[in-house]
Amino acid sequence: MLEWFENITGEISDFVWGLPLILLLVGTGVYLTIRLAFYSFRMLPYAFKLTFSKQDKESKGDISHFQALMTSLAATVGTGNVVGVATAVVAGGPGAVFWMWMTALVGMATKYSEAILGIKYRQENARGEMSGGPMYYIEKGLGQKWLAVLFAFFAVFAAIFGIGNMIQANAAADVANDVFNVPFWLTGVVFMVLIGLVIIGGIKSIGRVVAFIVPFMIVVYVAAGVFLVVFNADAVGGAFALIFTDAFTGQAVAGGAIGTVIQMGVARGLFSNEAGLGTGGIAAAAARTDVPARQALISMTQVFIDTIIVCTVTGLALVMADMYMIDIEGAALTAQSFDELLPAFGSVIVAVTLLFFIYSTILGWAYFGEKCFTYLAGTNFTMVYRIVFVLAILPGATLSLDTVWNLGDIFNALMAVPNLIGLLLLSGVVVKETKRFNEIRTYEKGKTTM
Repeated sequence: MLEWFENITGEISDFVWGLPLILLLVGTGVYLTIRLAFYSFRMLPYAFKLTFSKQDKESKGDISHFQALMTSLAATVGTGNVVGVATAVVAGGPGAVFWMWMTALVGMATKYSEAILGIKYRQENARGEMSGGPMYYIEKGLGQKWLAVLFAFFAVFAAIFGIGNMIQANAAADVANDVFNVPFWLTGVVFMVLIGLVIIGGIKSIGRVVAFIVPFMIVVYVAAGVFLVVFNADAVGGAFALIFTDAFTGQAVAGGAIGTVIQMGVARGLFSNEAGLGTGGIAAAAARTDVPARQALISMTQVFIDTIIVCTVTGLALVMADMYMIDIEGAALTAQSFDELLPAFGSVIVAVTLLFFIYSTILGWAYFGEKCFTYLAGTNFTMVYRIVFVLAILPGATLSLDTVWNLGDIFNALMAVPNLIGLLLLSGVVVKETKRFNEIRTYEKGKTTM
């Protein structure tokens, strides 16, 4: 029965992640990048500066700029950066890393647009909390309630049974068992307790926890990548050369093809940075900000950090170690690749940072799913959602890797379509809000020079 379910979900995943969706995802990012006159590229340094700038505490919102960014990063820096890159390289070859980079570069404009619309159309709920995201800008901006409901419905399932929970629990159990010999079920139980203790406090509790964990875990993982490059400098040039050449040939993996390389790179790139899923708009809507574009610039840095920086560390390790064609998968492959390049402690670094990655990812997605659930059912049943979310962690930790990844890919695709439609049709609003922010910024500059 389980084998049949795995086969069915695999076929559905291959279908929904076919050429039409890839073209829609990449095409939306390219369209928004061009329509915004490469604003996401031009403003990237300023966006990083904004992240740590002083904030107007009188602005509406539940959490700070930094906490909103960390919540978004928490939900994205996780298995996609370690397990997702590994599965992409195994199935598509080293060239898949290149297509992950391309997805991220155009994805910055997508994430920026999601955040602007998420804040512009956000609303205050019965508990005084801010709620926003694709379900709100599709309903209020486009007037298409049915499409908004579809997005929220798929997002709830993605949060509980896909990218936000079961995939994360599966990867955590896998790496804990492989490196520390911890039983799969025990990892599931521990995560259930640790997640439950935080999400009961809502976004403010989540924001405080991830603001501490996320910067720490990213610094540790990237530092490990720097050591990896320094101690294996002779292999770095060859690794980059293979990534670039294989991106257009698909010959590095037996039976590889250029279509598979692109498909895996784009699919795993989206899984990692979530540009196009709409989650960036949900996180941004909680931020205290006076102008939508100000927080949107901060939000788009998440894509750069997640994919261009963190995923590159994993991709380089996999290609430099040259172990992606052996019979190992998931987190175990990344751990062994690190061990090959940093003997004795490489796999421990991967295991520990991945467990932190996963913990924060589940927290971030618990919030995303909750916002979508309350959009559908109201705030009276919030605790029901939280209980179901926590209970789903245990089966996620014990199911097969292929099954949970197939489910994650399916729900990601189903979420993406309504959101991308909303982004394309509301792109004029994004341009208008960007122009308004530029005028405000010019005025602010004038005041400081007077």
